[in-house]
Amino acid sequence: MGEKEASFYKKLGEQRVQCKLCPHFCILKNNERGKCKARINKSGKLISLVYGRAITLALDPIEKKPLYHFLPGEKTLSVATAGCNLSCGHCQNFEISQVKPEETPSLELKPEDVVKAAERKKTNIISYTYTEPTIFYEYAKDIAVLAKARGMKNVTVTNGFINKEPLKELCNYIHASNIDLKSISDEFYKDVCGAKLPPILEAIKIMHKEIWIEITNLIIPGLNDNEKEIKKLVLWVKSNLGVNVPLHFSAFYPTYKMLDLPPTSLGILKKAREIAMNEGLNFVYTGNILDETGNNTYCPECKKLIIKRRGFEVLENYIEKSRCPYCQEKIAGVWD
Repeated sequence: MGEKEASFYKKLGEQRVQCKLCPHFCILKNNERGKCKARINKSGKLISLVYGRAITLALDPIEKKPLYHFLPGEKTLSVATAGCNLSCGHCQNFEISQVKPEETPSLELKPEDVVKAAERKKTNIISYTYTEPTIFYEYAKDIAVLAKARGMKNVTVTNGFINKEPLKELCNYIHASNIDLKSISDEFYKDVCGAKLPPILEAIKIMHKEIWIEITNLIIPGLNDNEKEIKKLVLWVKSNLGVNVPLHFSAFYPTYKMLDLPPTSLGILKKAREIAMNEGLNFVYTGNILDETGNNTYCPECKKLIIKRRGFEVLENYIEKSRCPYCQEKIAGVWD
């Protein structure tokens, strides 16, 4: 356990390989690792170092992902490994995402062990989260195949920095995803995340065609809280995904390499939500902060409260057969 030959790579000769999983397209000499730290060239073969090496197995509310329109009130078994293909200076999970697999404790869990754990905990959903599921692609896919065969649902929480071919393959087994669209600025991605924006936008559009998706935008003071940029992001969502894909604006708190920045104010989150609602998005939420109105779901037609939440807890859910009980408007989402 711990190692498995990677699914997407090309042999270049002289024991060099090129990883084709994500848009970094890392070219590696023998014994070199990719930017994710979780893949290594061993004698001309690209090897995943995290297969079966889970660093956590936790039961979470599905709302924590956050997914607000996908089986609300249900629990999900969350699994992760070490590593990430981005290097965000504000990562809240940097202790596990920015380290080599051998630098953090792990549990040896085969894919079937994870599925059995979900069954023991009486949950029908497995989430690949906390770090980036792209870098433990083979592990996540093997779990998802088994889970789907047993009637379970699979969820990813992802940065979207993945190439088309592996993404489309994975979507055969995934039912929902929350994608972290960190900014609508390519410069932000280059400077803050060590990545680039266009492949992420393409991945989001692919997922939108295949599975249920929701978008999260973490608003960081001084970096991506400009109202013009927020509006630009909102208009991209509206133009490419439509008005019914939920958009979550989330609060930043000082962490990792950004301890000198202030936390996000409730005011700017409310302003972001107002901008999105004014542009016609039907489901806009504020997260990681206390804001009752921004945490609830309202019918876009009659404006009445249809899901009431407190934090990650669903207090009331009035949706009946995917519709508003008051005006019968169909509410976008996966409800059963």
